[in-house]
Amino acid sequence: MSFDPRQMKRIEREGYNLIGARYAVGAPVRDALVAALIEAAELAPGQRVLDLAAGPGLLATAARQKVGADGTVIASDIAEAQLACCPEPPRAAADGEHLPFASACFDRVLCGLGLMVFPDTARVLAEVKRVLAPGGMLALSVWGRAEETPLLSRALACMKRLLPQPRVARPSVFRFGTEEALTAPLAAAGYADIRIVPVEVESRFPDAASYWQAFLDLAGGAAGSLARLPIETQQQLAAEVAHELAPHATATGYAMASRALVAVARKL
Repeated sequence: MSFDPRQMKRIEREGYNLIGARYAVGAPVRDALVAALIEAAELAPGQRVLDLAAGPGLLATAARQKVGADGTVIASDIAEAQLACCPEPPRAAADGEHLPFASACFDRVLCGLGLMVFPDTARVLAEVKRVLAPGGMLALSVWGRAEETPLLSRALACMKRLLPQPRVARPSVFRFGTEEALTAPLAAAGYADIRIVPVEVESRFPDAASYWQAFLDLAGGAAGSLARLPIETQQQLAAEVAHELAPHATATGYAMASRALVAVARKL
């Protein structure tokens, strides 16, 4: 399969627009990760902050509490329906590879679980560096390796078992899942003082259907593709994923721990 970055953007935009408010509904699954990223960003009153790939603005909302009335927080995303769920303006519908902001206008850029879905990582990191003021900081999070992230990998394994091979190639959501893999693009983009901290994300679900819905609430482009399947196939996936979830079974449902990484890097 050949990789088409424009097609990937279109699929991700359509998928995240489709799940809309569901991404915010599923926020409790990611609470620990949001808290860890906000802490790592070292936010302070009066700072200017960009939340990149903001979705419904979970990080933007938390950041506003840190920077206060004298600070500025802008939520930016390519998916307009996601931004519509952000509780407070200002918001900007924008492509992270072509940011519509002046150079050196932010003290912090936040990016929660977004770096993996950008087709051109180097371009995004260059754009972030451009809009950061000297000494400014990028703080981001990504999922860990597939075998360490059952919150996603169990559903993906079920899809691989039951569905034909995808016709559209896309980078793995786990492609930055090690410290080395995440450090490399940041260093190549010229960032300094790179620091990476692992974060454990605990998840509990009463049944397989609840797990499957939580996956769909995170899945973006995959959610859009799955929504186009026959309803019988969608129902089969929701039921059959119990086979992949068997290692996580408890007396009350399923419990799992997934690994994420939080990275901070500074523009000199």
